[in-house]
Amino acid sequence: MKVAILGAGAGGAASVAELVQAGHDVHFWARSAETLEPHIKLGGVAFEGKLGEGVAKPTLITTDLKAAIGGVDVAVVVLPTFSHSAIAGALAAAGWPPERPVVLNPGHTGGALEFAETFSRSGRAAPPVVEFSTLTYVARKYRPDAVTVSGRAKQLKAATLKGGAGAIEMAAKLYPGLTPVADVIASDLSNVNMVLHPPGAVLAAAWVEATGGDFTFYVDAMTPGVARVMRQLDDERLAVAKAFGHDLPNLVEEMKLLGTVEADVVDTADFRAAISGGEANKRIKGPDSLEYRYYKEDFGHGLLPFLEFARIAEVDTPVAKSLYRLAQIAVGTDYRKGGRTAEAMGIAGLTKDRLIEKVRAQ
Repeated sequence: MKVAILGAGAGGAASVAELVQAGHDVHFWARSAETLEPHIKLGGVAFEGKLGEGVAKPTLITTDLKAAIGGVDVAVVVLPTFSHSAIAGALAAAGWPPERPVVLNPGHTGGALEFAETFSRSGRAAPPVVEFSTLTYVARKYRPDAVTVSGRAKQLKAATLKGGAGAIEMAAKLYPGLTPVADVIASDLSNVNMVLHPPGAVLAAAWVEATGGDFTFYVDAMTPGVARVMRQLDDERLAVAKAFGHDLPNLVEEMKLLGTVEADVVDTADFRAAISGGEANKRIKGPDSLEYRYYKEDFGHGLLPFLEFARIAEVDTPVAKSLYRLAQIAVGTDYRKGGRTAEAMGIAGLTKDRLIEKVRAQ
């Protein structure tokens, strides 16, 4: 297929590496000329790790969005979730066709809903939107022209708004290993980062500021107390999912499916041992400041939409509320400003039944 990869962070670079190797015709776009310059000099993306080693060379590397999406079959958005609304508006302005799918890799929590709502507000019909529950890769850019991929999801939850089976099938041809789920609420509530990051981000905030992140987030900071908070938060996630009719695996079971917890783990109730023992994440350092994406992304675009879903489902979530409020105070921000609110997702005022109807209408 002819594919536009929108985003030049680690996830976007890893997507270029995988899709070019698979034989797709790839256009590589980012807003920042500075970010793309090293890739232009190299002629592509250097990669190492789980995807092999080499240099993937896309057909086009550009900051021109219209050029990037010209003639492509699908756009894959590999950007931080707080950029979804902006890229939806930009694609609408650039004339993205209403029948052509957009894939959010990842959508995290509420991504497809926010993307479609923003696009629709432009006065144009929203395209089919496929969202992945989490990013396909565990990846980092240690060099500006290269990506290191330490993990690639084995199974990944995916759902669609409007596009039906055809859009999911197209996404699965790009990213083998997708598991379609009933609706985007199921994929939204399968976002592991929404549970995996906030407890450690809040409870290790002093450590983050004192050391600049000089500790391993999934090992050093995965203490018994953090794991207990995480387990309670995960129980709240499962309760909200159940209220919407979804029986989801717990966090550790979900991470086993992704491959970030080892396949031979038996005790999926022992969050500390299972998560700290995962090979893909064990060397990843903690956030270097309270401006890191665990604070910018996983609260305003993770816990906030989760709390909106919980309110609609009438499920109490005291741990999620507490972590959210503490993070706002520690960071000194209001996550609702620019965050993924019910209004931003186009679900304000809906009952549980009406929301279910909305996400399942094709």
